[in-house]
Amino acid sequence: MAAYTPNFPGSNSIVEESWLEGRAKGKADAVLDILKARGIEISGSVRERVTECTDLDALGTWLGRSLSVARAEELFAEE
Repeated sequence: MAAYTPNFPGSNSIVEESWLEGRAKGKADAVLDILKARGIEISGSVRERVTECTDLDALGTWLGRSLSVARAEELFAEE
């Protein structure tokens, strides 16, 4: 039996690239919004690192951490 492999319309194109950039921006915004809602100060360097990141896995990790860190810099702590 053949495995089904979904193919995003416009795969490997500017459409897919734009879609992925939108997902990254959404996650970055969520990380910053959660920190802000929790009253955690966000330095310029943290804001820049989060907003410029395009790695969805890293952003997902930071999103999870944003729920419990005491300081914004702890987002980037090595596990």
